[in-house]
This record gives sequence, structure tokens and C-alpha cells, in this order.
Amino acid sequence: MIRILLADDEELIRVAVAALLDLEPDLEVVAQAADGRAAVEAARAHRPDVAVVDLQMPSLDGIAVAAELQRTLPSCTVVILTGRGRPAQLPRALAAGAKGFLPKGSPGGALADVIRRVHAGGRYVDPALAADALTLPECPLTQRELDVLRYGDPDVPVTVVARRLNLSPGTVRNHLTAIVAKLGVANRGEAAAKARDNGWL
Repeated sequence: MIRILLADDEELIRVAVAALLDLEPDLEVVAQAADGRAAVEAARAHRPDVAVVDLQMPSLDGIAVAAELQRTLPSCTVVILTGRGRPAQLPRALAAGAKGFLPKGSPGGALADVIRRVHAGGRYVDPALAADALTLPECPLTQRELDVLRYGDPDVPVTVVARRLNLSPGTVRNHLTAIVAKLGVANRGEAAAKARDNGWL
């Protein structure tokens, strides 16, 4: 039997997926979790073979869960499900240790097949998401500009960003001006959103 942990903050989806997987003769759902932190705790308690986690969850997202399990429970393989096509997140998910990445809208038996594949040591990435990930635009920002954007949420004062990065406030303002111009957006909030959508942050 392949022991499975399911983590999704939408209870209806989580329960439905658990019921479908429990119909498979070689799969057993041993634990469920409604957020990322609970998923990590459940994995430590139940030691599943495979964790199937939603990409977007409270407390820790699916990528953070994959990274944490890779560090603390490497015997547990992670499959990430995404509600919408999120090709920009694919490289980050794989870098975090996920072995499978597929949309929730996949055919019914696909998830069971992916679980078996990754449990046997393989990998699976939805072909459409993989193709989209290969055509994502190159990041026009420098590493320093990405750092400024990462620490420069719209509600964080420039002086705080400067202190965090050991830069002068004027340098941070110059970077923010360059970022907004390069990305063709109106402000740093839009810049951060565009960078996240494209997987640069």
C-alpha cells in the first residue's frame, strides 16, 4: 500500500480526492490537512509515502511544504496540485523537491497514476504546464532589483527596505524607479504582482 497525505484548504475538494484515492486498491489516505503547517505536522506524525498538497494554502504554500518535507522527511515524496495553470511556479516547485506537478482539473485516474509514478522514483509534470513554463519571459530585473522588490512590499517604507538590505534610501528609490520602468507598471505593488505571476520572485 502507498500511504498518502492530502493537504488542501478546500474541504470539499480534499474529501472528494480522498474518497477517489481510497477506491484504488494500492492507495491509502492516512492523513488530511487544511493548511501547510498542519500538512508538515501530519507528515511527521503519520510518515506517508506521498504527500499530495495544494499549491496555494494558508500558513505554508505547497512549495514551502515540499521544501520542508524534503529537509525533515525526505522519504516522503511530494506532488503539488494547482487549481489554475501556474507555470511560473513549476521551476520553484521542482527546486523545492516536488516530484509531481499537475492541475486539479486533470482526468480522474491521473492523480493515482502520478502518485504511483513518483512513489516508484519517477517524476511527472503536466505537459501543458511544462510547455507554458518553457515560454515564460526572461526576467529583466537584476538580482539586486529582485531583492528590493522582495523586501519592498507596498506597505513597507523605503527606509525599512534600505535597512534590511544595507542600502541607502536613495539607492532603494532608484532601484524601485528602475523596476517600475522595466516592468511597465504603475507602482511597486503592480511590479511585485507581475514578478510573482512570472515566477521571478
